[in-house]
Amino acid sequence: MALNALLRLTRPTNALIGFASVCVAAYVAGSIQPLWKVGWAAASAMWILSGGNVVNDLFDVETDRINQPTRPLVTGAVSSRTAWATAVLLFGIGIASAWPLGPAVFGVAWLAAGLLVLYSAKLKRTLLWGNLAVSFLGGLAFLYGGMAVGKMRGAVVPAILAFLFHLGREILKDAEDRIGDRATHADTLAVRFGARRAFGLTTAVFGILILFTPLPFLFNVYSSSYLWTVLVGVDMVLAYVVWSMWHDGSPKNLARLSRLLKADMLVGLVAIVLGRG
Repeated sequence: MALNALLRLTRPTNALIGFASVCVAAYVAGSIQPLWKVGWAAASAMWILSGGNVVNDLFDVETDRINQPTRPLVTGAVSSRTAWATAVLLFGIGIASAWPLGPAVFGVAWLAAGLLVLYSAKLKRTLLWGNLAVSFLGGLAFLYGGMAVGKMRGAVVPAILAFLFHLGREILKDAEDRIGDRATHADTLAVRFGARRAFGLTTAVFGILILFTPLPFLFNVYSSSYLWTVLVGVDMVLAYVVWSMWHDGSPKNLARLSRLLKADMLVGLVAIVLGRG
């Protein structure tokens, strides 16, 4: 049970999405060779992200007592000392894994780890800076994959798509967590201006993303397979999320929509792979 609780702290689904993002980035950038570099970079990203997820829970204990009372640190299933040791170990493995990939990738690994800690310790409770930090890291995963094979230019398009997708979802999550954030004096958009302002900005971000998604096809970056997959599998989901959050802004519904968006990230990855093929 203790091992299962530790695994929950790492949020394995998020970590696997990070792993897949790096692999997809290398592929769409133009190469998955040398294969060991792609795998090494993907594993590095996965370990670093896992460490960041543990640190996030460590700084979120008081908020989670209200928003997510079943989290392992809140229930006592994992001690804070064990969690800190796990986070340091995961960060260490992730950063060390980037060393064979060259100084640029190694530096990005340090940047990502540092930004994850800064996000949890400070930025998460500030107006929009935390949202931007997470979105930047979401896009950085794709650039990381491109850097690993020396073809970063081809990873720029998915990085932009990922940035916008994460930004909309993060603002939506702030609205979901507004009760606990208000109780712990976090200064998020939903706390300072209310949930409807957060819904408005989420709508704007997802609207921009929907307008942006056809452009890679129109400029012959990706094929029609990408276009149809993204229109049906991503844009329609985004439209539904916007409609649903305005009709039911309860934390329970927003949590459901957040989970839906997480699953939809995989559809986005599939669209990019199909478009490149």
